Amino acid sequence: MKALFIGGTGTISASITELAVRRGWDLTLLNRGSGRVPEGVRSIRADINDEAAVAAALAGQTFDVVADFIVFTTEQLERDLRLFANKTRQYIFISSASAYQKPCADWLITESTPMHNPYWQYSRDKIACEERLFHAYREQGLAMTVVRPSHTYDHRRIALPLHGDAGPWQTIQRIRQGKPVIVCGDGTSLWTLTHARDFAVAFLGLMGQPKALGQAYTITSDEQLTWNQVMETVGVGCGAEPKLAHISTEFLVACDPDLAGPLWGDKANSVVFDNSKVKRLVPEFVCTTRFAQGARESIAWLDTHPEAQRPDPAFDDWCDRVIAAHEAGKRAFTEG
Repeated sequence: MKALFIGGTGTISASITELAVRRGWDLTLLNRGSGRVPEGVRSIRADINDEAAVAAALAGQTFDVVADFIVFTTEQLERDLRLFANKTRQYIFISSASAYQKPCADWLITESTPMHNPYWQYSRDKIACEERLFHAYREQGLAMTVVRPSHTYDHRRIALPLHGDAGPWQTIQRIRQGKPVIVCGDGTSLWTLTHARDFAVAFLGLMGQPKALGQAYTITSDEQLTWNQVMETVGVGCGAEPKLAHISTEFLVACDPDLAGPLWGDKANSVVFDNSKVKRLVPEFVCTTRFAQGARESIAWLDTHPEAQRPDPAFDDWCDRVIAAHEAGKRAFTEG
């Protein structure tokens, strides 16, 4: 079986790539060459945004599966349809579970939960891409499958409620230095974290699967943790008990309007997912990596890879200012 991955070295896709190789797929990665390509994988160095160059590089080639891990807008999707619609028996689109209804009308999220997120443009763009694909499936018979991951992480990227543009290292440092770390709300909302190697099992099980055509699948862990539990678990991996600063989502968004999407449109909501649909088609999909294990692995990897230990003084200062402003407001009320 032949597959083409656009990307293939990111947080989600690297684990899928590794598993596909172990299971004997004839795999080609098309990307700009910034990530490590595993042994046994063919590599095509090209920018997917250069449509003419990609078309030339793939001339005369066909694949059983094409999966593009870096499609975020309908413009990018239309480019993919021009490039791949006639080159594959299955096009897999990586959507997002953040596209599900916000706020949720029911505690359990299934594939039939409405797709509606007024808070985050990222999610609305994913919804628009899905609508375009399902229309093409109904009207032109496009062989397509949609997958909807939620918060997926791997050993290189620890899952946190907030971090700066430089990544998680500054938050890890704050915990170890005894500085408070921000958690939105009271920290009791439920969150679902999925390790990429578990996600890969379900994803690979959908590849080349005729029954998956024209379908959408949620792929997440069945482990739900509160944000307080997430941060306490991270603290265990850091070797220090975190001091949690609980701050309302309204206050955080007022301090940084760019957080409206990631918080109101995602992390500030309790999310519990029903994975029974993908499990019926991929019975071997069982998540075996609890977050306690995954967090320890991620922190251990950070501690042994200096190149990933990127300080973020701007984020550190922002956290200090937000926490100080929040505490000052509480003092003004209680002392007044």
